[in-house]
Amino acid sequence: MDFGYDARTVDLRKRLLAFMDERIYPAEAVFAEQVAAAVGQGRPWERVPITSELKAEARSRGLWNLFLTGKAAAAVRQLDEACLPDPPLTNLQYAALAEITGWSPALAPEALNCAAPDTGNMEVLAEFGSPEQQERWLRPLLEATIRSAFCMTEPDVASSDATNIATTLARDGDGYVINGRKWWSSGAMNPDCQIFIVMAVASGPVADGHGRHSMILVPRDAPGITVKRGLTVFGYTDGPHGGHAEVVFDHVHVPAENMIAAEGDGFAIAQARLGPGRIHHCMRLIGAAERALELMCRRATSRTAFGKALAEQGVIQDWIAESRVRIEQARLLVLKTAWLMDTVGNKGAHSEIQAIKIVTPAMAEWVIDKAIQAHGGGGVSQDFPLAQLWASARSLRFADGPDEVHKRSLARRELRKATT
Repeated sequence: MDFGYDARTVDLRKRLLAFMDERIYPAEAVFAEQVAAAVGQGRPWERVPITSELKAEARSRGLWNLFLTGKAAAAVRQLDEACLPDPPLTNLQYAALAEITGWSPALAPEALNCAAPDTGNMEVLAEFGSPEQQERWLRPLLEATIRSAFCMTEPDVASSDATNIATTLARDGDGYVINGRKWWSSGAMNPDCQIFIVMAVASGPVADGHGRHSMILVPRDAPGITVKRGLTVFGYTDGPHGGHAEVVFDHVHVPAENMIAAEGDGFAIAQARLGPGRIHHCMRLIGAAERALELMCRRATSRTAFGKALAEQGVIQDWIAESRVRIEQARLLVLKTAWLMDTVGNKGAHSEIQAIKIVTPAMAEWVIDKAIQAHGGGGVSQDFPLAQLWASARSLRFADGPDEVHKRSLARRELRKATT
């Protein structure tokens, strides 16, 4: 169904669907084999060969850096317009494509150079980076010759409240010194990761609240950085995508020109980064839920229990019907949000961005859970993608802000309407 997409989106969808059928789905088994081999050799975070092959193929088909929209796309066009679709897509156009990549989240987003955390980091550098920062770090990220990490969450504080961030940033001569400990630094375990974007707070007497926060570029090989360990997500390493690391910054010195924008701009940059990131996750989760529903239907029509096909059991029919309704509801809200981001901007779409971040992961978690149940033991095994899809959906109920924080903020917005 094309949902009234414009002609360009319909064409890109056809091309992307062909790429998925011809290259991505057949590569999933190869990917699993190569990852298992790398893990067996003690290299769980190493990029496997099939990924590079898929990247080259995607780029040759014009399916590259599709996520860049608006101001970020305009900045990238000045740097290297060959790295972008011509013209760049809108959020609404990209929504239709990101959903398709969600059918194979371990392979498709990275194949198109549309995988987190690099997408958010590229947007930050495009919108807020200096020309020198863009040339040094953004250009190779656009070409996918390096990877990056984003370091914000900390193990010793409730990081859902950004005012709790404890990693410090102090001026020191011609640069800054950073001290602190981060974890869930996505991308940091990848051997190709060369740059961190680090959120830190001023250590001296400065403005209270969000005015203390800054974002700064820190090369991964800077003296004083220790990548202590990789973290697992329900036992999954998320390895070939760079994993998630605990990182210690012990008197790490970086030059002043590594500051992104100005001191004190970090919170505003974080909000600008996380808005598109949240909708990208939601777009892909809809695709993941669609794949789970398809697998559930196939299972239900191929298995018999208690004298009749699973598809004839009332409880299974209820799961399937409810799954379709929930997916459609979430998709329409995501498409509305993408349209608002295009027409009134991210700030104007703030409530809807919060709403989809609340609704979509919970929807996908529910649908995938029912698909797992229909598969029995197979559903939690490596023979199907369902367990890993579920782990991703469940973790996104707190990644990029927990449900409760989004609900709190959304409720306050609604309450303000009643008092004005």
